[in-house]
Amino acid sequence: MKILVAIDGSKDAQEGVQLAFNIAKAQEAEIILLAIIPLYPDIDLEISARARGSLENKLSAQAEQALGSAQAIFQAGGISPKAQVISSGAVADEILSRAEEEKINLIVLGSRGLGATGRFSLGGTAMKIINNAPCSVMVAKAA
Repeated sequence: MKILVAIDGSKDAQEGVQLAFNIAKAQEAEIILLAIIPLYPDIDLEISARARGSLENKLSAQAEQALGSAQAIFQAGGISPKAQVISSGAVADEILSRAEEEKINLIVLGSRGLGATGRFSLGGTAMKIINNAPCSVMVAKAA
């Protein structure tokens, strides 16, 4: 079994990491952790290059931190996940593409993302993944 876990640093995504960890332990599944840094092509029209660079650096640092925290959870439990940070303008499309390429059996993601930074909102990204995934999708929600 192969599980793709979408990471964005939100509480719901962290809950997804824990759920995926539990499934991976029980099923001896392979884990792929994916953190996507969203690209905003129209942002050039609204902010300066310096502000854009600052935003990109902040989003990149958040993605790396979230990915590192998720990796640590799996590694502490004896699971060595594949982990990758990607920049993409279409978060859902990137997740769906990876799921097809890697022949994923289960996608795990949080129901709500980081909000203002544009990550994983159920109205768009999660719904697109649920409706178009080539496999089962588990949507995690923090208590």
